[in-house]
Amino acid sequence: SGFQDDMARVIADFKEIKICRQCFYIHENESELCDICEDQSRDKDIIAVVEKETDVMSIENTGRFNGTYLILGDFRKTGVLEDNQKIRIKSFENFIKKELNGKVKEIILAINPTPEGDVVASIIAESLKPLAKKVTRLGRGIPSGGEIEFADEDTLGSALEGRS
Repeated sequence: SGFQDDMARVIADFKEIKICRQCFYIHENESELCDICEDQSRDKDIIAVVEKETDVMSIENTGRFNGTYLILGDFRKTGVLEDNQKIRIKSFENFIKKELNGKVKEIILAINPTPEGDVVASIIAESLKPLAKKVTRLGRGIPSGGEIEFADEDTLGSALEGRS
């Protein structure tokens, strides 16, 4: 039947999906690396740490980032790093030590600005500090087109602290 054929195709497609050994992004390449990590024109010295694949897509869509990524996995529910995330960070540390002479220019913590995200970002910042000249967080503040009078206190406070 059509449904069974469709299911067989979906299952076959899943077999092609791999996880990048460097950043943990999903891909279908022959190699162990995704397109972003394989791309020689990308700046390997600037790395954005994100929670999930969709965060990579959002950042890529801006066309303003030419670095690479580390995808940690979703921690919104827990607010703590789970074992698989700790393993990814350890693997990332080893990659920087082996492949990038032990230090990169910048690690950007592109983690959601939630209370859980803030806790995890500070844990990650502490452990990755020795591996980067600087560890930064995405700027926070009033969105383009937004109005100051409608911004909540946290957003307005962050905008004041992160002004440039």
